[in-house]
Amino acid sequence: MTRISKFNDRELSWLDFNSRVLSIAEDPETPLLERIKFLAIFTTNLDEFFEIRVAGILEQVAAGIRRPALGGMYPTAQLKAVRARVTNLYQRVDKALRDEIVPGLAAAGVFFRSWDELSESDQAYLTVQFHSRVFPVVTPLSVDPGHPFPYLSNMSLNLAVTVRDPSTSVARFARVKVPPILPRFLVLPGGDQIVSLENVIAAHLDALFPGMEIVSHVAFRVTRNADLEIEEEEADDLLEFIESELSRRRFGRVVRLEVEPNITEDALSLLVRELNIGPDQVYMTEGPLDMTGFWGLYELDRPDLKWGSYVWVTPRQLASKPGERMNIFDRIREGDIFVQHPYDSFAASVEELVTQAASDPKVLAIKQTLYRTTADSPSMHSLIAAAEAGKQVVALVELKARFDEQANIEWARRLEESSVHVVYGLVGLKTHTKTTLVVRDDGDEIRRYSHVGTGNYHNKTARIYEDVGLLTADPDIGADLSDLFNYLTGYSKQVEYRKLLVSPMTLRKRMVKLIRREAKRDDGHIVMKMNSLVDGGMIRELYRASQAGTRVDLIVRGICCLRPGVEGLSENITVRSLVGKYLEHSRIYRFGTKDRGYEYLIGSADLMPRNLDRRVEVVGPVTDPSHQDRLDEVFEILFADDELAWELQSDGMWRKIETVQGLNAHKRLQSLAIERTR
Repeated sequence: MTRISKFNDRELSWLDFNSRVLSIAEDPETPLLERIKFLAIFTTNLDEFFEIRVAGILEQVAAGIRRPALGGMYPTAQLKAVRARVTNLYQRVDKALRDEIVPGLAAAGVFFRSWDELSESDQAYLTVQFHSRVFPVVTPLSVDPGHPFPYLSNMSLNLAVTVRDPSTSVARFARVKVPPILPRFLVLPGGDQIVSLENVIAAHLDALFPGMEIVSHVAFRVTRNADLEIEEEEADDLLEFIESELSRRRFGRVVRLEVEPNITEDALSLLVRELNIGPDQVYMTEGPLDMTGFWGLYELDRPDLKWGSYVWVTPRQLASKPGERMNIFDRIREGDIFVQHPYDSFAASVEELVTQAASDPKVLAIKQTLYRTTADSPSMHSLIAAAEAGKQVVALVELKARFDEQANIEWARRLEESSVHVVYGLVGLKTHTKTTLVVRDDGDEIRRYSHVGTGNYHNKTARIYEDVGLLTADPDIGADLSDLFNYLTGYSKQVEYRKLLVSPMTLRKRMVKLIRREAKRDDGHIVMKMNSLVDGGMIRELYRASQAGTRVDLIVRGICCLRPGVEGLSENITVRSLVGKYLEHSRIYRFGTKDRGYEYLIGSADLMPRNLDRRVEVVGPVTDPSHQDRLDEVFEILFADDELAWELQSDGMWRKIETVQGLNAHKRLQSLAIERTR
């Protein structure tokens, strides 16, 4: 059997995932503003794919690297296949907008307008807005012998304008950058008419080029290589080094040019030449370009065009009784608390742990890893308050969290100013683990309270990302986290832990051992849920388990390089993916059977080389029988879903599961969360 038939290409598998995201925007059953939102998500995903993944392939080609990827494809073949897939995705976006979403919104009383479609009074209103709010921040840049071609920043949206001097008939090219600081779309008074900002600028080009004849104009957008090249060993100050790298990100090589179809041949030739790209890096789309701006339109006050709102519930173990304030440490001592977000409130559980720890005089220390967070994070403010109250507070801030580098730098400085002990991670490793440790003097003993989770300490994404976590006073887990933080902050060479699996030390070895254990059993069964399955070694272990007769059921939201159902290789493996209202983000691993007992693990690690070998990750056990039953219920629902689920075929293609009983996992898990509070 050839190498190609054993594995799916990573990049194409990722595009398959984004195709599934796009399918939600294409689905006529999805409310119209939700369809708009998913176009914004799709666009953001695709932007990052080009900034990082396509940029990396182009670098390989430029360096003359001729080494096949896991799926067997060489870099040049990958680029060709990526272009074909992406071109198809653009066509699907254009069709969905043109034929369904825009007409559907119009039928609902929300209209996308071009300038010519506006009434005179609406044009007059926007003209006032242009001169008062837009004109002062727009800078037209001409290209001629005295003015070289201007620098185009990453993700910038621009107008390519051709102007002609009426006195000499000489035509010149000019670039007008659409200011990213202004709203991407303008909503007219009444809230029912929408005009893109570039459309308004284009209608007033005569004000930007007075006395010149406007020959043509077209929108275009540039994407650059945005992957930071961080050689920490050469950096005396990691924070300053990453800050300097962030400024360099703006100047990366151009990897994609998006243009509207009506661009003139001369304008396109000039852009291709000046940006030093090939024609296969140009993508034409009807637009509007940069649909990340649709996030703003999602805020329109039209609840009838959105999914119904969901009020996150407080887990019963953490609910306050009438007239008393719940003490979270008392509740955790009574027994481990399992939470699944967004169905269980993140604020009432994980954030409450840190909030109470900050103000509790019995708490001696708080230690937390921070990969991604928000500017208004309650947890961050609690850490600052705790440090100012004299508690020992340690925050491991991962400065290398991609696209959150600047936010994490700002938080690191604010925390340091408040006497929080801030650590930036280990040389050569990203710290991706989602863990919190609280040390408290309970009178009878010094006790450790821990949180081990699958999601970031990010109060906004916790409302849309599905994640699980465990709040526990288990002394072994607490001791393990103490050892882990000493490893992260000091010079510890800790390589063994009591209950936690920690990469890059023990996680891969333990996972392989568990897979092989199941492969030796006549009733072997492995169930895994993760974001991505890429690691070749792990995939081969799962193939061998399948060949031994072990049943392997996988839920992989995004990239999956494993091919299920291949004769003689993976007949006993199934793979499904769920894409819907919430982003399936939890990593859950189950080994064994109900009869002989399960071994359940949850944590931050996907089965990817970077998670197993180049990051600090933590995966911990869930041993409470009631919590294992809860995880069983989650798996049962995810595998029964026939509204959100897709199934991976042996040829590497994804097939939407046919809806028969109409089970939507997200709706079902919501209703169960509410039932548990009663």
